[in-house]
Amino acid sequence: MKKVTRRAISALLVAALIITGTVFYCWRYITDGADWASFFGNENVTGTSVLTDRNGVALASETGGKVTFADDYATRVACYQTVGDMSGNIGTGAITRFAGRLAGFDYINGTTKSTGKTVKMTLDSALNVTAYNAMNGRSGAVLVSNYKTGEILCMVSTPSQDPANPSKSPAEGTYLNKCISASLTPGSTFKLITLTAAIENVKDIYSQTFTCSGSVDVAGVKINCTGVHGSQTVEQALAHSCNCAFAKIAQEVGGDTLAAYADKLGFTSSHSLDGIPTLAGRFDKAPAGSANLSWSGIGQYNDLVCPYSMLRLVSAIGNGGTFPEPTLLGHSSVDKPTSLISADTAQRMKEFMSYNVKNSYGTGTFPGLSICAKSGTAEVGDGNTHAWFTGFLDDLDHPYAFVVVIENGGGGLRNAGAVANTVLQAAVKSGS
Repeated sequence: MKKVTRRAISALLVAALIITGTVFYCWRYITDGADWASFFGNENVTGTSVLTDRNGVALASETGGKVTFADDYATRVACYQTVGDMSGNIGTGAITRFAGRLAGFDYINGTTKSTGKTVKMTLDSALNVTAYNAMNGRSGAVLVSNYKTGEILCMVSTPSQDPANPSKSPAEGTYLNKCISASLTPGSTFKLITLTAAIENVKDIYSQTFTCSGSVDVAGVKINCTGVHGSQTVEQALAHSCNCAFAKIAQEVGGDTLAAYADKLGFTSSHSLDGIPTLAGRFDKAPAGSANLSWSGIGQYNDLVCPYSMLRLVSAIGNGGTFPEPTLLGHSSVDKPTSLISADTAQRMKEFMSYNVKNSYGTGTFPGLSICAKSGTAEVGDGNTHAWFTGFLDDLDHPYAFVVVIENGGGGLRNAGAVANTVLQAAVKSGS
């Protein structure tokens, strides 16, 4: 009897293992089957797979394992990190991440000799070329999206190279899409986060006045400002990008709340761009009353921000607090928007960012553009600064959100702002 029992138990264990293995395989097939189909080198797919931009420009194509890229050299270089290369060096590249779609994979038939699909991205390759040229050999990232639809129109990371004729020793950072896979010191663009937290948590924030004499002492540490701004409102403090004012605001908001808002607004999380993971940023909560708490609210200390996360915030502000998540493939009508901030907060932030341009940057700097923006000049040591410029167009016909960051690029408005103007002027003209 014991022998029979042992055999029965063994049989049940074997059956359980088989069932578990089958379930695991089915789960992996559902989640990873498209990747198993593999766009690169899948000679079983003799149909032609084509990756295009929004206007039908072929960015990459494959037939029987042979991959070719766009005919135009400038297009190949400007779209390199978004598209990817034959060696798979760009792990976030479309021809790697969208392999299953390009191979014509489906869960019933897998791939067949006759399959192979055309996948149209939302990207405007001509706008990418404009952005790449505007960067003028400098390292950094440029992102532009439609905050009403979520469609990414421009995604450029530099330095770059030609995927059809790759370098044997590419420049450092060439294999990294800095739009989604880098996090950098944000400088004063982080004041958008600090101000959002203040609007929702400091009851008298609008009635307060902030005095700036060029510097402020916090716990024995001197925090220098960009100028001497005298007595100012919070709106004027943002336009002046006043470190003295925001040092005080950070203390009023507190480390716990600042950390909570960095989390709430998505800056310390990884996000999914059509299944492509983005890099999380960093915010370290500093002790109350410390200089580091003030520095963190200014966008220094240990703050790190991914350009993609900043794009999400300015999209939310531009769109009244909610926004469709950014996409390279487009959204279906059933996709639900993300709610990031309240409509009232979004309206206040929009007014403040518009005031920045009218009273600090100058509307003539961005002719014809109804722009709301914030610049940032982030100190990164050795006298170097990252140049940031981010915001959106308050324009129903051209609802574009944008982020430009230039590594070691100097002043944010002068350098990143100039790139943003060039790209946005081209986007409005083309009506992407």
